[in-house]
Amino acid sequence: MYITGASELPLHSGHVPPYLLQYMKRLGKAIAMYILDEFGPTTLVKRLSDPLWFQAFNNVIGMDWDSSGSTTVVLYVLKDFANVNTFKDIGFAILGGKGIDSRQISEELKALERYSNLDIDRLSYSSRLSAKIDGVALQDGYTLYIHGMAISEDSTWTIIQQGMNINIKQARRYHIYSSNIITAENDPHSGIACNNVGVALNLIDRESHRARKTIIDIVNDDVHSVIREIAEINRMLRRNSTLTKWINKEHSISTNKRYIDPNKNPLFYRPITNLSRIENILRHIASIEPKNFDELLLMRNVGPETIRALALVADIIYSDTPSFRDPVTHAIDPFIYAYAHGGKDGIPYPIKINVMKESIEFLERAIIEAKIDDKTKKDSLKRLHRLWKDILNSIIHEKDFKDQ
Repeated sequence: MYITGASELPLHSGHVPPYLLQYMKRLGKAIAMYILDEFGPTTLVKRLSDPLWFQAFNNVIGMDWDSSGSTTVVLYVLKDFANVNTFKDIGFAILGGKGIDSRQISEELKALERYSNLDIDRLSYSSRLSAKIDGVALQDGYTLYIHGMAISEDSTWTIIQQGMNINIKQARRYHIYSSNIITAENDPHSGIACNNVGVALNLIDRESHRARKTIIDIVNDDVHSVIREIAEINRMLRRNSTLTKWINKEHSISTNKRYIDPNKNPLFYRPITNLSRIENILRHIASIEPKNFDELLLMRNVGPETIRALALVADIIYSDTPSFRDPVTHAIDPFIYAYAHGGKDGIPYPIKINVMKESIEFLERAIIEAKIDDKTKKDSLKRLHRLWKDILNSIIHEKDFKDQ
């Protein structure tokens, strides 16, 4: 079983004020610890796989409702109390993070090897393949710079990744959840949410089945022939703007198979930037002979350019066109949750520290009481629900009054 999704967020400037970050950490811990105590670590891992729930959590603790920094803040708020050092006590941890921290997951997993219930090999494999799925097999114009992992004591995991499109200054967040092994040969995204839908090189789509098979066939065939085909395709792509004299339709490329319109997918139909590097990687691939697409993706140095070059051969030479579908299914608008305590940027209103303090104290008291007996636990949960409804109703009433 696996569930995934993604959200797209604009790039914001500025940092969380230190005083506010302390409240975010305290409230985030209180919410997460209540879930851990009431429902268990696996439930929290699964909830983090839902991009709407993830964003709502971000909003409730006071982070900007639509900021690209929300991913970083949520991960580090959780990791502050749920990490390798505390895993034994709470059965839940956040690994990795932004930038250099994203490359620490392997070391952090090694530190957890002493816990016999954890399948470290499977967790490591899932981490590496997830990064290749969203960074290589799916090429949508976003470059990954955050790679985090939430794990529970039974080896259930959620990968949370984020990529940045520097041209439009927007970030896209990807979630992959599973209690099993995933594969790039079966689109692992059950829900991707963002406001912008474009085109992509989508080799994890069902419609890319033939393209994936052809790619594996050609890398295990005559490597010299593949290199020549890529070089020829590259020459065509480099001079596509002057090829109108070859054909009837402007801005298309004539091949011995059909006409190719580069404008159909500019992310895909563009020249390879470093042919000599691609040639060296292809020779290495040929010496290994990968059995399937997952093995190819996980090979060292096989990145977006290599996969795109092979997909171009599959498309232009063998007529097995990959999917160009940007795997977006619905838009996310969790703005209502920003009314819980306000937002760092003052939207929908400046954070009400007193209300945040009340929520924190209520949750922390509920957690302590919940450890006493089941009746107290249930009563605490009912009071928490009533408090939330009262806060939400008063805020909505206040907003409606101002709008009149």
